[in-house]
Amino acid sequence: MAVTYKKLFHILIDRGITNAELMERADFSANIITRIKHDHYISLDSIEKICKTLNCGVDDILEFTDEEK
Repeated sequence: MAVTYKKLFHILIDRGITNAELMERADFSANIITRIKHDHYISLDSIEKICKTLNCGVDDILEFTDEEK
């Protein structure tokens, strides 16, 4: 099972938030954005920071898919 963060990028576009703004507000490194862009797993701590920053739930920013990368 794989994970995709397409929903996160849709939220960012809808809210007019750049990747750099998200990094600053959620206080994480550029490496996390790179991992998200490539649909790699990130820590639960990072997911929590994103959700708190965007005031949303985990299911609003990621979803699991059947295909492996």
